Amino acid sequence: MNKPNLFRRSAMLAVHLWRRVMDVKFNPLKYIPDQSLQSYFMLVLFTIWSVTFGFIATYYFGWLGYSTITSVVVHLTILIPVMITNAVFIDAERTGEKWLEEWKEEQSKYKLFVNRLKMKNIVRWKSDTEA
Repeated sequence: MNKPNLFRRSAMLAVHLWRRVMDVKFNPLKYIPDQSLQSYFMLVLFTIWSVTFGFIATYYFGWLGYSTITSVVVHLTILIPVMITNAVFIDAERTGEKWLEEWKEEQSKYKLFVNRLKMKNIVRWKSDTEA
């Protein structure tokens, strides 16, 4: 069984991580009934984390010239491509694209194969010596 290529694994990982953290269908904000409040809280959390990373970089790493605005811009340069990737995957799921189904099946088969090899609790029966 061949390992899926790095691009496919990276794209699937980016979508999986995005949905775990930022998609309100999966994160704890799903319990807030109003979508505008969900969006507001996501924006507030984004700002809080960007500012926090700016303070951490300034204090712990000694980057005295590091600004909060730079932190927000750096985070946006990472988040915007991940958002676009997620949008492509959402559109592919909605339209039932064949390539996405192939990627998911390939990744699923590989994970099953790798997990099967990791099972240490398996006792193999040696039919030629134990029968």
